[in-house]
Amino acid sequence: MITFNDLSYHYPKGPEALSGVTATIPPGLHLLMGENGAGKTTLLHIIAGLLYPTAGSVEVNGFSPRQREPKFLNDIFFLGDEMNLPGGSVMDFGIIAGAEYPEFDCDILSDYLERFGLTGGERLEKLSLGNRRKSLVALALSLGTSVVLLDEPANGLDIASKEILGKMLAESAGDDRTIIVSTHVTQDFNNMFDGVISLRRNRLQLAATLSEILDAIAFTADMIPPVKALFTHQSAGLFRSIVEADQTEECDIDYRLLHLALQSPAADEIISRIMSNKTPQQS
Repeated sequence: MITFNDLSYHYPKGPEALSGVTATIPPGLHLLMGENGAGKTTLLHIIAGLLYPTAGSVEVNGFSPRQREPKFLNDIFFLGDEMNLPGGSVMDFGIIAGAEYPEFDCDILSDYLERFGLTGGERLEKLSLGNRRKSLVALALSLGTSVVLLDEPANGLDIASKEILGKMLAESAGDDRTIIVSTHVTQDFNNMFDGVISLRRNRLQLAATLSEILDAIAFTADMIPPVKALFTHQSAGLFRSIVEADQTEECDIDYRLLHLALQSPAADEIISRIMSNKTPQQS
């Protein structure tokens, strides 16, 4: 579990990157979304202990990341958008990492690499951007850490590889593991996340589970926009809308539409409806 308590961060001699973030993120697979510059990567760095809050605090599975205790570092892995590893193959690095990550599973790494069409013996520096990314994602998910932070893991991946990645993420998540994925390519991961974390203008807008969201709002697509839509966006000849949830019918979540709505004037109304469905223990 990850807990933020009035967390803020200012870059030295720079702007405020995060302000007043308070939320509890339970185990599961979570989508972290927001516009460019909203503070997503900064938040991941703070969770990983790579940046320290300038105010407030964060706790990860009972640890303060800024203390960088060995037990904490052995149980968390952050894969940034750009990450360089020592020369050699990803399998070589995995074997070395096994000494630091006690839950590392070489068989899982081999399986994930094989799904991506890789052997693990390829030298990282000679791989294309996409294949290097596949190797690093496979490594991140095979280390066995209870917290995995992925910043734009689908960058450089083709359509088929994104589908494979989605299946890997779904398999890797669980009741004892927290995976946070920061990505703009939400359409590649529909109906996969257990929760959504949304930032806007350096503030937390929303941290809610999928069930909390779908208990409050529903997503529709039709040739005619609903009369009482909370938000509507026209694309591909359809009016895609967010409406009040109909408790008698189930629907899928549209992450892209939700992201657009949370960047619009309709955001406050939609967030209010979701938050009103959260119990006092959840909020």
